[in-house]
Amino acid sequence: MSQGQADTRHGPLYDMSALGFVPGELVVVTGAASGIGKATALSAAKSGLAVAAWDLNGSGAAATADEIADMGGTALAVTADVSDATQIDRAWHETRALGPCKFLVNNAGPPSTSQGPFADLLTLAVGSMEAVTTRWLEHCGDVAASMVNISSIAGNLQGSGKTVSAFYPAAKAGIAGLTRHQATRYDGRPRVNAVAPGITITPRIEPMLEMPAMQDLAARVPVGRLGYPEEMASAVLFLLSPAASYINGVLLPVDGGVTQG
Repeated sequence: MSQGQADTRHGPLYDMSALGFVPGELVVVTGAASGIGKATALSAAKSGLAVAAWDLNGSGAAATADEIADMGGTALAVTADVSDATQIDRAWHETRALGPCKFLVNNAGPPSTSQGPFADLLTLAVGSMEAVTTRWLEHCGDVAASMVNISSIAGNLQGSGKTVSAFYPAAKAGIAGLTRHQATRYDGRPRVNAVAPGITITPRIEPMLEMPAMQDLAARVPVGRLGYPEEMASAVLFLLSPAASYINGVLLPVDGGVTQG
């Protein structure tokens, strides 16, 4: 990118500490090596939270933690496959080095174009979130305050047609259902909500940005463009925060209004 050229892949990171976060409180973000997970980890750090950045990609998680350290924040990189119960347990034990975890962002999951047995991918996408949450409450249930699951407008507000594997909209609808169940199962302690991103400019999407079909999709969005990871992160941080203390069990679309057309 040349000097003076705007970065059209990213939006600004906002300091959301005024929403009631106490400096140093801990959030775990799964899938924190890139995309929405990384933006959420950086936004949390900018808002004063300590961050445990979990990812199957250990070097990517470490890069996110290093970026947070460069911002003056506190972070721990944890290499973890959230489809493996043993690795989830180990990750929670490692995370306790930063103290008890008050907030959780369940973001990790298979890409929308993943190929494999439908049932296996569905279990990976939805079952891993339930497994991470269950272990969180076992380790940190006395302080657990709120969590956000990352769903999608796919499977909830639109079908996505031929652009993704069949498991993906089914899984994202399942995550929305799981969120509503968790919100009532735990009696609001912790609060549980979900964010449903529209098409967002992540590393998975960037190679397709110049394709006519993608440009056509962007033109259909009422705000005139695709979403930035940082915009999804802002929605996540709001729902996590004490400022959202009476919001429990919602699926919040963050899609520029495309599903309202």
